[in-house]
Amino acid sequence: MGAAFGYFPESGFNLYFRPEVTPGPDEEPTFDPCLGFENGRKERVMVATEEQMRSAKIPPSERDYCAHHLLKFMACRKENWPWVVNCEHEKHVYATCKYDDYVIRMKEYERERRLRVREQKNKEIEAA
Repeated sequence: MGAAFGYFPESGFNLYFRPEVTPGPDEEPTFDPCLGFENGRKERVMVATEEQMRSAKIPPSERDYCAHHLLKFMACRKENWPWVVNCEHEKHVYATCKYDDYVIRMKEYERERRLRVREQKNKEIEAA
């Protein structure tokens, strides 16, 4: 029971208790994306075009960096109907892409939060 309370400050309650350092879900990053990267960062590129996603009737909530894998998965399902079990590989590739995208977004969130905490600590030190 005690382990659950050990991570309390790092949980989602930060948005309520420490809103000054907690990035919101719709906020743009406040720091330079290349800050801390000597050689820069690889920019993420959308492979599927807006026209392809619109013609495939992909909902706006699914139009992300994994949309090209979703297009392949949907095409495979259409070709192999009713034996959609033949599309396991495409489904796995799409699910892996979604997971990797989630991990990248969580790392970006944590990076932004830590930089905000560092900035706030620096301000407190300067004020003292």
